[in-house]
Amino acid sequence: MRHDFLDRYSRLGSPIHRLPTALKLLATFSLILATVAVPFSSLWFFVVAAGLLLIVAAVSAIPWLFIFKRLLLLEPLALGIAVMALFQPNGTTIFLSIVTRSTLCLFTVILLSNTTPFENLLRALGRVGAPRILVTILALMYRYLFVLIDEGERITRARMSRTFSTNRVRRWQALASLIGQLFVRSTERAERIYAAMTARGWK
Repeated sequence: MRHDFLDRYSRLGSPIHRLPTALKLLATFSLILATVAVPFSSLWFFVVAAGLLLIVAAVSAIPWLFIFKRLLLLEPLALGIAVMALFQPNGTTIFLSIVTRSTLCLFTVILLSNTTPFENLLRALGRVGAPRILVTILALMYRYLFVLIDEGERITRARMSRTFSTNRVRRWQALASLIGQLFVRSTERAERIYAAMTARGWK
């Protein structure tokens, strides 16, 4: 089972990887904030930001195909919102603005997560004064996301070993069943984990 899909290339040895985590975190937040705040009429800013991100990606040696696949995976939500803007006055401009901003922000986050190990990001967040509860939630989310994925893979393998149907309706039924089982099992696991943590004095 692979557990490196979030930060698969975070431990390479490029100059970008060797930069201080706090510096990369500050640069990421600054660029995202600027991308959201700068008016779309200032096209020069978005061109410069895109060029800067492309340079960082090239120096960091993260495969372009990997970045492209991650963008394809994360972009549809923003694209769905952008499509609805087409039905408003100046819809085309709003559409392009949303797509451009979301792509740059996602590109920035992908670069950060794949040039910095997640545990280093958590430590940096703690040092810069992020709320402790936020850092704890992120750490638990990162840790138990893999547990949830493993659980889903086990359920999927068990289902595939017991059925050979290729009927589309059956596949949708199996997917609905998988989601339901994952919800129940994750809820039960969360309750057990919380009980174990409180029993050990966690607050």
